[in-house]
Amino acid sequence: MLGGPLELFSFDDSYLQRLKAGDPDAQQHFVSYFSELILIKLRARRLHPDVIEDIRQETFARVLAILRKDAGVQHPERFGAFVNSVCNNVLLEQYRSSARTENMNEEFDPPDTTIDMDRALVTEESQRRVNSVLLRMTERDRRLIRAIFLEDADKDEVCREYGVDRGYLRVLVHRAKQQFRSLLMQSETAAR
Repeated sequence: MLGGPLELFSFDDSYLQRLKAGDPDAQQHFVSYFSELILIKLRARRLHPDVIEDIRQETFARVLAILRKDAGVQHPERFGAFVNSVCNNVLLEQYRSSARTENMNEEFDPPDTTIDMDRALVTEESQRRVNSVLLRMTERDRRLIRAIFLEDADKDEVCREYGVDRGYLRVLVHRAKQQFRSLLMQSETAAR
């Protein structure tokens, strides 16, 4: 929930160094401060709450990853604008991804619900295509897709294996699914 008026925070090098070092107070402040700003920005675009949460998490993950690089953020006083720019980039990527998914759904015929005598052959062909796409994925994403979708592994167990929490597992699964869709579309285009 949104509280009262948001007080602007003045970022400095000390704050960014604490954030980079993983200081729990700095991280808590970072997440709570920018969560509210990101929510205001994304709710104005009338996005689904799950999409808003994905964009928020991805923004935080990218900002923290950039902070931990050698170059990091050069101008601490512009940190708020930097976070906003990262959020804009993630939002644009989401729009592009959604447009591709919608276009992909429009190109396919609705599924045939009649009984098909060649179903076993089609299922076998589908399995070959899925396995072919999985082999072209990164090892990490391939293992994740297999664990979550093919083996129906316990998500808490998968979180422990990857060293992430459930929230970030969603981000990893989302990215792996995007990679799978992209490679599947490439293989289908090549097969035409």
